[in-house]
Amino acid sequence: MKIVKNTALWLFITLLASCSSQINGTLREQGSAVLAVEAALEPRMSTFIRSLNDAMGNTSAENILDGPSIGSSLAASRGVQTVILENSGPAALEGSIVISKVEDFLAGSRGAPFATYQNESGGGKAAGNMLIFLDRDNVGDLIALFSTDVKYYLEALMAPIIENDDIPKDEYLSLIASIYGRPIAEEIREAMIYIVIDFPGPIKSISGGRPVGSLAVFDIPIIDLLTLENPLSWEVVW
Repeated sequence: MKIVKNTALWLFITLLASCSSQINGTLREQGSAVLAVEAALEPRMSTFIRSLNDAMGNTSAENILDGPSIGSSLAASRGVQTVILENSGPAALEGSIVISKVEDFLAGSRGAPFATYQNESGGGKAAGNMLIFLDRDNVGDLIALFSTDVKYYLEALMAPIIENDDIPKDEYLSLIASIYGRPIAEEIREAMIYIVIDFPGPIKSISGGRPVGSLAVFDIPIIDLLTLENPLSWEVVW
């Protein structure tokens, strides 16, 4: 697999391909962060991706999600201090990511127009904001960073963000059901990314999630990411 040079993108790809994902993180006042990551594929999606691997001639791969390989790529990226990602099963991984500089983590080597971060902490005051915004106008900047095989996976799923098709979620899921079967479509429909981030100070405002003290909680349906039927925005001000 080709290395993707954008750290946040590697995380995005891993979660986008997963049907059960959890991130628990702490953002520190000086702009560093620690993330605990768990991701796993549901059984039918595992079989589907295994068949794609076989079609690409990658028949010797023991793991469908290769934790150490993804971890190595992350560790070589800007803004990352240490990464430990291990397989808890052939289609599951878990571990931790220590980020030394969040703005580098979001931007990577080419920059990320879909993500901005400002840390205004100082003098004993914790303040800042973080924004991630995706729509059909800027998602091409994200897709351009994908490796060839990741594009192949998403093309096989006929993901509207790859095909640049303005397809409603229900219509897309019906298409998947007609080609790959309703169980695969239902796994995609129910797939979620759960993210909980502890920010350095009390949250003043949040969009796309809900505040619990200094915690920002996000429940993100993967179908929303695959289709971008509506623009997606996540912003926290603390």
